[in-house]
Amino acid sequence: MKQTFELRVNGRVHRIEAAPDRRLLEVLREDLGLGSVREGCGIGMCGACTVLLGGRPVSSCLLLVSQVHHQEIVTVEGLEENGALHPVQRAFIEHFAFQCAYCTPGFVLSAVAMLEREPDPDEQVLLEYLSGNLCRCGSYLNILKAVRAAAQGRRLHSS
Repeated sequence: MKQTFELRVNGRVHRIEAAPDRRLLEVLREDLGLGSVREGCGIGMCGACTVLLGGRPVSSCLLLVSQVHHQEIVTVEGLEENGALHPVQRAFIEHFAFQCAYCTPGFVLSAVAMLEREPDPDEQVLLEYLSGNLCRCGSYLNILKAVRAAAQGRRLHSS
């Protein structure tokens, strides 16, 4: 039986008719057309489906639409401000931090969440925040360079 749910995605309110046990991943991709939210493993281990829920990175494949009613959700499409890429997105491009890019949105969102909570992360914090994301192409070195550069850029702009 379908119900109406109100989702706040990327700053916009959406009313969705869905079964309460439908996964958030499916709603974001199929109903809202947000292609950055990708299914990798389906069990919350790879990070491809990462979204920010209240500013925290979560696996959308593990959440039901009924669990996120009225909550703020951000996908990588929602990071843009005034037509400009988020600094983490720019750093990923500048440091070639992707190959196939399937995992990139999840890594970017995890990095954004980390930098919001830890503007000057040490190596342990960096690795912990990104540990929920897998890159099957093995671009880890460039991903770490990109996130470090984004953190450095934040420090330079806040000084």
